Amino acid sequence: MPLLLGPFVRCRFSATLLVLWLVLAGFTCTGSEHTATATLPAAFTDLLPNFLIEPQDEYIVKNKPVTLTCRSTPATQIYFKCNGEWVHQDDHLIERTVDPATALPIMQVTIDITRQQVEKIFGLDEYWCQCVAWSTTGTQKSQKAYIRIAYLRKNFEEEPQGKEVALDQEVLLRCHPPEGVPEAEVEWQRNEDVLNPASDPNFFITTDHNLVIKKARLADTGNYTCVAKNIVARRKSNSATVLVYVDGGWSEWSKWSACGADCSMWRSRECTQPSPGTGGKECQGLDLQSLNCTSEQCPQTVSGAEDVALYVGMVAVALCLTLLLIVVVMVYRRKKEGLDADVADSSILTTGFQPMGIKPSKPENSHLLTIQPDLTTTTTSYQGTLRSRHDATGKFSMTNGPLLDPLPNGSHTLHNGKLNSDPSEFVSRLTTQSYFKTLPRDVANTSYGTFNFLGGRLTIPNTGISLLIPPEAIPRGKIYEIYLTVQRKEDLRLPLAGCQTLLSPVVSCGPPGVVLSRPVILSMDHCSDACLDNWAIRLKKQNYEGAWEDVLLMGEELVSEPYYCQLEAETCRLFSEQLGTFALVGESLHMGAAKRLRLVLFSDAYCSTLEYNIRVYCMDDTQDVFKEVVQMERQLGGRLIDEPHVLLFKDSYHNLRLSIHDMPQAHWRSKLLAGYQEIPFYHIWNGSQRYLHCTFTLERLSLSTCELTCQLCVWQVEGEGQSFSLDFNIAKDTRAVDSEFLLMDSNATALAGPSAFQIPYLIRQKICSSLDAPCPNGADWRMLAQRLKLERHMIFFASKASPTSVILDLWESQHFHSGNINQLATVMADIGKQEAMIFLVSDGEC
Repeated sequence: MPLLLGPFVRCRFSATLLVLWLVLAGFTCTGSEHTATATLPAAFTDLLPNFLIEPQDEYIVKNKPVTLTCRSTPATQIYFKCNGEWVHQDDHLIERTVDPATALPIMQVTIDITRQQVEKIFGLDEYWCQCVAWSTTGTQKSQKAYIRIAYLRKNFEEEPQGKEVALDQEVLLRCHPPEGVPEAEVEWQRNEDVLNPASDPNFFITTDHNLVIKKARLADTGNYTCVAKNIVARRKSNSATVLVYVDGGWSEWSKWSACGADCSMWRSRECTQPSPGTGGKECQGLDLQSLNCTSEQCPQTVSGAEDVALYVGMVAVALCLTLLLIVVVMVYRRKKEGLDADVADSSILTTGFQPMGIKPSKPENSHLLTIQPDLTTTTTSYQGTLRSRHDATGKFSMTNGPLLDPLPNGSHTLHNGKLNSDPSEFVSRLTTQSYFKTLPRDVANTSYGTFNFLGGRLTIPNTGISLLIPPEAIPRGKIYEIYLTVQRKEDLRLPLAGCQTLLSPVVSCGPPGVVLSRPVILSMDHCSDACLDNWAIRLKKQNYEGAWEDVLLMGEELVSEPYYCQLEAETCRLFSEQLGTFALVGESLHMGAAKRLRLVLFSDAYCSTLEYNIRVYCMDDTQDVFKEVVQMERQLGGRLIDEPHVLLFKDSYHNLRLSIHDMPQAHWRSKLLAGYQEIPFYHIWNGSQRYLHCTFTLERLSLSTCELTCQLCVWQVEGEGQSFSLDFNIAKDTRAVDSEFLLMDSNATALAGPSAFQIPYLIRQKICSSLDAPCPNGADWRMLAQRLKLERHMIFFASKASPTSVILDLWESQHFHSGNINQLATVMADIGKQEAMIFLVSDGEC
């Protein structure tokens, strides 16, 4: 039986002994295609293997495997080694030939590498293979061949922008192609024709793929497109229109004309050198000049009836203009007198936000900035009215006062902590201010209230968005009117690049610039898998100019900054000392990063035709988007046909597919031509569209058919999937849109004072004074944070003047709807604080 040498041979000493044994035993080749060993003639036993072909770097395109080839002479065996492990013998394909010139035996071995093999170690190291060849003299290793998964993203990192340029001006069009492996090659097109700098030296393409037009010509006007391509795909940028314009130039003046009857002569010039073209400027200046002639050159004429008529007409026009001016002045004075009569009640015009740069004319009017509520140290709830106190003649500064005036000639009454006012009136008034004109006039997604030092809470129902204003966050003596709203993503275009995606709603709270004594807590949903090892999650804030800035990187928060985040499984809690517009943006660090998608199925509540539609919505797993889809379907008369499912959508560049199966063929058929529908990866990952949906149109063969059973599948190619098993009667509205798990939130949108918190104000103060002071046995705020599983934020809590109050703020934010105050009392008792018994006292006794 012949002896087979395999990859288990590890050292040269063992190989030498084995080869010696083979020679003595008269070893011969068996000829099997799965055996990578052979014997050599005695004349070639002292030669080392020489590689004729070594494996080369390869790229895997889509799911097509790649083949690596290794050829050597002379060789007794050849094996491949990939990422330090020997490839199984059965995976080698072997061919043997003889070199006719040297009579040396040639051995060639090939293996196939699949995408699945490469993906197993993707992100940890690059996948490589090399072949090892043996002869009776020794071994030789080939070069390493690296195998990479080829891809090309769809989004250009920078696209060319249109320009208008003057003739002969230099033009620079920038292009940063999408990220890809291998790196994309770039070419430029003008009006769909490829530009070749070799044939037209007026064009030049830089090393970083920018296009330079050295001197703009009229013929260079057109639409320019940056095209990126590699072995996977070909991407085109948006076209940039370059308009080459020509400013007009004057010709030479003509000769002076002869002296005319009016005793003048003239000359002219034309705007023809060059003529203005393609939007260029017209010539500046006069195209006609006149000059009085000398008395000798003037023809002698006698004034006639024409001159008299001219003078009479000019006098008549002057009189008419004088009378018109007198009438205008009289009307203006009457209107001014009417306005002066009403100036005492003009405070209604100043409702809302006031300009920031006004200086007071009367220092004694500074008390108008704040309203002193009638509060005592024993009061735990705020009730009463807020009335305006305006001096019609006074102008005042906004430097130290609240940014919102109280509403004039009216009142806001706080009954049981709830604010009773018309939200549409507030939104209408707010959006008339210059800075807030971009706010949406969507009353359903806006909440507002008036708050003092006792704090409060704003909530947008059924969105998971709330703003907690802790006690003492607003300085004593100040009263602020604060709003909270969720922006539509399509109204605000966040700058996203590379692997970035929007993970949360865009939320605005304000007014910006108000002075806060301690951070408020903004809660909003997010749709990431909450694994910071997979993500680089940044908090973005919109500045006053409308640009977006990175203000925080999750996991690298600095306690000295005005922002701090706690990322929970589905919710983000933002501690912020400033109000503004915020959003969470995530950048995937590798292909394991995933977004949570919520899959929801709707259909028509009633169907009177043969066709029946099933709509599958794929949206970010946040409550605000779900609320918008439910409201839209309610208007369309749709009904929910199954409970929502959650799908983890990975950053693997693979699309989302949807298909329907297992319909009773005797009663139903699908009108979909293909086997499945597909949503492109980038449409979902970009997150700029709030929700995407596919419609499956089914057709029943008879109007009497009402029962529908089928299987609807949603999955990411080579990723996770979800399946809906449907079995319902299309003639019966068995599940309305507002079913139990879509029950609308009936809680008040604005709560002010103690009613906004579970812990009474006085008890809260006693707990803070008890736990803030360090305790030798650790029975202080640090133990409270550990018992509430908040020890990760110890450094942040320690940086605050009252760590206990910040911990209680976070507990209030997390447990307002579902928290049990007795559980918190139990934690206090475990710490050993007597204040825990106070929790059992009723609100009335407090």
